[in-house]
Amino acid sequence: MRRLLVTGYGGFVAGNIVAEARGAWEVHALARSGAPPVHEGVHLRTLDLRDAAHLRLLFQDARPEAVIHAAGLADIDYCEAHKEEAEEVNVGVTLELARLCREGGARLIFCSTDSVFDGVKGLYTEEDAPRPVNFYAETKVRAERIVREEARAGVVARLSLVLGLPAFSRGNSLLAKMISTLEQGKEVRFPADEVRTPVDVVTVGRALLELAGGDFTGVLHLAGSTRLNRYDMGLQIAARLGYPPGLVLATDSSSMGGRAPRPKDVSLESSRARSLLRTPMLTLREGLDLALNALERKQDEKPGNPA
Repeated sequence: MRRLLVTGYGGFVAGNIVAEARGAWEVHALARSGAPPVHEGVHLRTLDLRDAAHLRLLFQDARPEAVIHAAGLADIDYCEAHKEEAEEVNVGVTLELARLCREGGARLIFCSTDSVFDGVKGLYTEEDAPRPVNFYAETKVRAERIVREEARAGVVARLSLVLGLPAFSRGNSLLAKMISTLEQGKEVRFPADEVRTPVDVVTVGRALLELAGGDFTGVLHLAGSTRLNRYDMGLQIAARLGYPPGLVLATDSSSMGGRAPRPKDVSLESSRARSLLRTPMLTLREGLDLALNALERKQDEKPGNPA
């Protein structure tokens, strides 16, 4: 069985990657702390990825054929206020992993973001030059360059806004937070001037695994086929889940104080992914259905039991 190393196992995206990989890969999941329970077919390793010596020993023991690097500091406002830490985690760790993958002959699939663009034109292609507007995006741009230059077989997978529910742990799921708020009858606010191409987390996991097992190198956009502003997205999610649309309110991003700068329209053009991958890039409705149905199946599985 092929050996896969996944970083960020305690997070939303990585947990879903691991859930999709079990049975097809020998999975080595790395978490910093507070990791979810160990599931059948998953080798859990706990470490701070900034500990280069520990990471090297772990890498040599696991001998992965592919690495999906999903760990990182993704809170835009936190990164803006803690630049040194963001640099260490998002750039320094990526550099170490790229070098280890090159030495060990492993593929490196790096999870980047639509936020690398300035949001001026929208529908960005892989050929468009990144122009970050906040420090988080700056670290991702530098990490992308490292993957392209240092890794022997590197893929930069730029993820659009990822929707879905955690497979094993809470992680940073916008949908989970939204459901929790709506269940209490409270209002949720979404900026109507920020445009995205949301993609579901199951599709992301399947596409990343396909890349890990393939031979493509370069930059690829993983994005849904529905382009809309975040307020309309919130309305569609509420309708799909059966919540009153009146609980979803529109706001303007400029009125949301205390935020680092955000790009307005970072919708991604994903025709390259649609042509290269078997994994389809879905509409918002299709992606929500897939993510919710997948979670129902996973909830039937108990930690330690065969899948």
